[in-house]
Amino acid sequence: MKIGNIEFKNNIILAPMAGCTDVAFRSICVDFGASAGVTEMVSAKALKYDNEKTKDLLITAPNESVKIVQIFGHESDIMSEICGSDILNDFDIIDINMGCPAPKIVNNGDGSALMKNIPKAREIIEKCVASTSKPITVKFRSGFDEENINAIEFAKMCESAGASAITIHARTRNQMYGGHVDLDIVKKIKESVSIPVIASGDIVDLESYKHTINYTKCDGVMIGRGALGNPNIFSNILNENETTFDKLSTIKKHINLLRIYFSDRFIIGHIKKHILWYLKGEKNCSDVKVQVSYEPSLDKVIEILENFFKKRNN
Repeated sequence: MKIGNIEFKNNIILAPMAGCTDVAFRSICVDFGASAGVTEMVSAKALKYDNEKTKDLLITAPNESVKIVQIFGHESDIMSEICGSDILNDFDIIDINMGCPAPKIVNNGDGSALMKNIPKAREIIEKCVASTSKPITVKFRSGFDEENINAIEFAKMCESAGASAITIHARTRNQMYGGHVDLDIVKKIKESVSIPVIASGDIVDLESYKHTINYTKCDGVMIGRGALGNPNIFSNILNENETTFDKLSTIKKHINLLRIYFSDRFIIGHIKKHILWYLKGEKNCSDVKVQVSYEPSLDKVIEILENFFKKRNN
C-alpha cells in the first residue's frame, strides 16, 4: 500500500484509539507486523497553546518506520497552522479525525460532528493540504446517524479537497461501537474514489480481514479493538497462522518501553487497562485482575503477574 509518496510494508495499520495507542503499544504492534500505528488523537488547539500533556502524545518509537499522527479540531486556521508547523516534523502522514463519536468531542463541533457540515470539513482539509507537503488523510464514519448516511458524498469531497487517502469506519456516530460495520458502504466508497481506501471496524482475525479485503476491494485495513491485549493479531493475519504469544513478556516490554518516556506514577494509571485486556481469556484470573486494579506500585503489579503466569504454566 502507498499513500502519497509513503510506502507501507503491508496494508495493515494499528488504528488510533484515545488512551490506548501509546508509543509503547504502537511499537509492540509494529514488532508483531503492523506496517504502522496511528497516535491517539491529538487536539490541534492544545498543540497551538503548547499543552505539555498533549505534546507527550507525539512521542514516537525508533521502530516506527512510517509515523502517522491523528489530529482533531474544527477551526481550519488552527488545524492548518499545526499541519504546517515544526511540531509535526517527525511524522510522515497527518490524519484528520472526522469520525470520533465521543460526546465531548462531538459537542465541541469536532470529530463526527463535521460529517454534518461538509463545507466546513472541506475547508479544513483544503487548508491543511495547502499548509504541508505531507500526505493528509481523513478518517470518518458512515454518517452521523441512520437518517444521514453520507459517507460516499463525504469520501468524494475528501478526494476533491486533496486528501491522499481515507479511512472509513462504517458505523454511524449514533452506533458508537455497537452493531456491525456496513461493508456495503466501504465497497461503494472504493468504487467511487481513486485514492486509497482503508476499512476500519470489526477486523478481529484472519477470516474477518480476508472478508473485508475481498468483499470491499479496499486497499488496506485499520485494526483497533481487535488488537487490544492481542498485538499478535498482526502476525496471525500476515502469516495466516493462528499462534499464541508470551503475554507476560509482552506486558513487561510494554511497561519497560513506557518507562523510557514516562514516570511510574503516570504508567501505573495508564497500563492497568492494557493489562486487563492482556488477561482476557485467561482462566482463573479474576483475583489477579482485582489485585492489579488496586495495586499502587508498578513493580508490585509486575510481581503479581509473574506469580500468576508462573502458576498457570506449572
